[in-house]
Amino acid sequence: MAFEKHPFISEELRGEISFRIKRIQGIMAESGIDGMLISGNANIFYTSARFFRGYTYVPSRGEAVYFVVRPVEYTFEGVKSFCIRKPEQIPSVMEDNAIPLPATLAVEEDALTYSEVMRLRKVFPDASAVDAGPVMRRARMQKTAYEIGQMKIDGLHQAAAYRRIPHIYREDMTDVEFQVEIERVLRLEGALGYSRMSGRLMEINLGSVLYGPNADAPTPYEFALGGAGTDPSLPVGADGSIMRAGHTVMVDMNGGFNGYQSDMTRVWRIGDVPAIAVKAHECSRRILRRLEAIGRPGCPVSDLYHEAMKIVEEDGLEKYFMGHTQQVGFIGHGVGIELNEQPAITPRSKDTLLEDMTLAIEPKFVIPEIGAVGVENTYVVAPDGLQNITPFPEEIQEL
Repeated sequence: MAFEKHPFISEELRGEISFRIKRIQGIMAESGIDGMLISGNANIFYTSARFFRGYTYVPSRGEAVYFVVRPVEYTFEGVKSFCIRKPEQIPSVMEDNAIPLPATLAVEEDALTYSEVMRLRKVFPDASAVDAGPVMRRARMQKTAYEIGQMKIDGLHQAAAYRRIPHIYREDMTDVEFQVEIERVLRLEGALGYSRMSGRLMEINLGSVLYGPNADAPTPYEFALGGAGTDPSLPVGADGSIMRAGHTVMVDMNGGFNGYQSDMTRVWRIGDVPAIAVKAHECSRRILRRLEAIGRPGCPVSDLYHEAMKIVEEDGLEKYFMGHTQQVGFIGHGVGIELNEQPAITPRSKDTLLEDMTLAIEPKFVIPEIGAVGVENTYVVAPDGLQNITPFPEEIQEL
């Protein structure tokens, strides 16, 4: 049976995608690339505003071309799109439709397996091969007004779900039961139920709940804090402990409602917690206030890290900062289509803040036997500093 063509996107999104393609082409021109074949999930979405299995071909000039493998016979109205079974068909389709073949071809070496990269290079054997990863990371670091709008919507939904957290808790429930109920609230709020991550070594469900001593359990993943998890196959987050008085509960559940994500962490306590936990939590809030003020376009990303460390050292909290048993060397990261985008906020970063970057900043502490404290917000880099798009009370609240 023959399927009808599917409408590509709304007029608003048509202009949005055209703008993104032109941004990519500008970076390609600087890098001497005249053709780019995109096939990684996140970049397919970025270049099409939808997801399909196949390829986006970005020429150095003109409009993008879409080659769709699955769903079968799934083409788009209003743009150049073709159904194919395998990438080896792409050159002949291009020649039949007067689309010039590239002399220099970029593919995503960081998002694909070695065999996939080599296969795509063989599709265009006469083209010089380069990596598309740096171009796409640079293009996606600086968000468009549309993308920021989607992330602001995420933040509002995430905050709405967090407001229901105190009503979820019941005495003697496990941290896993608590997280499941938060996941339910997020899904009912409209969350898609999946956190898209960058890198083959990164995995997570809808986020983490870290109760008490479990916050000090190291994880193999590049998360700010760990948690043992409930099974060796996914060693991160809640471990099934019964939540008791005298401990903190850190909720770092992700907000992905529309293809984009916001990242927000808040802390609750069960009963009273030691003064050191409160002190560290307030230190986190002071760090955020400082970084909000200095985080303007032109600020070196490394300055954010160094300013945070100055405040931590003033309070004598270094041994608890960004972990205890296992510490990490960053305090935040880019966020957008994927939860962990560039730039990473590290002391060695060579990046500079640009207007409309979006950052998740998470100065966190682990107090042994008590739990994790600290705040994480998602920000937009604005001319007058960092704009918080995850508005929600930051104090330690009681369950």
